[in-house]
Amino acid sequence: MKILIIEDDAHIARYVAGGLRQEGHTVEVCDDGDAGFHELVESAPDCAIVDINLPGRDGLSLITEARGRGVSTPILVLSARSSVDDRVDALRRGADDYLVKPFSLVELSARVDAIARRAARADAGPRSLEYADLVLDLDRRVASRAGEIIELRAKEYQLLEVFLRNVGRVLTRGSLLERVWGYSFDPQTNVVDVLVHRLRKKIDAEHPATLLHTVRGVGYVLEAR
Repeated sequence: MKILIIEDDAHIARYVAGGLRQEGHTVEVCDDGDAGFHELVESAPDCAIVDINLPGRDGLSLITEARGRGVSTPILVLSARSSVDDRVDALRRGADDYLVKPFSLVELSARVDAIARRAARADAGPRSLEYADLVLDLDRRVASRAGEIIELRAKEYQLLEVFLRNVGRVLTRGSLLERVWGYSFDPQTNVVDVLVHRLRKKIDAEHPATLLHTVRGVGYVLEAR
């Protein structure tokens, strides 16, 4: 695999990179968050290993922004932070696994293999999501309805994917916050309502059948009515 390590501790980076290269992987190392983010987005590695405390963009911000841009690369967080809250926060932001320093190189390698296998199984799944005449092409990252392309921003795309994976299921605002933003906002925020409103205008405008509905006092649902 092509593995990206984003770690500012030169000793740890050399140790991890050396062990992974011995197993036949190609390894790229970045020692700050900004360079690591650029490499993650542009080079599309098979897996990334990310520290949290980085110069420039910190690891958690890096993961959040990468997921917001639709980057699906499996990410293993490698950090000295060991609390449950730290691990939960990283996972909710989009990390696939979390390993606490100090660590065993054998365990790290096994975890890298495991998240790569999970990603491969996911890639083998359906490459498009469809409901009624609404289609989301997961390879091209393009949405269409009745054959007409719908221009979506990154968050709108993520939101539509969540709805299409949960057709007929009422999703609360809190659930959508976690699934689309990766962590919880102030529960009083209207960011979900604003984004749903924008998405509804794009997918339902000029179509006789409305698909995205408000369930008053609860949340939203995608279904034909």
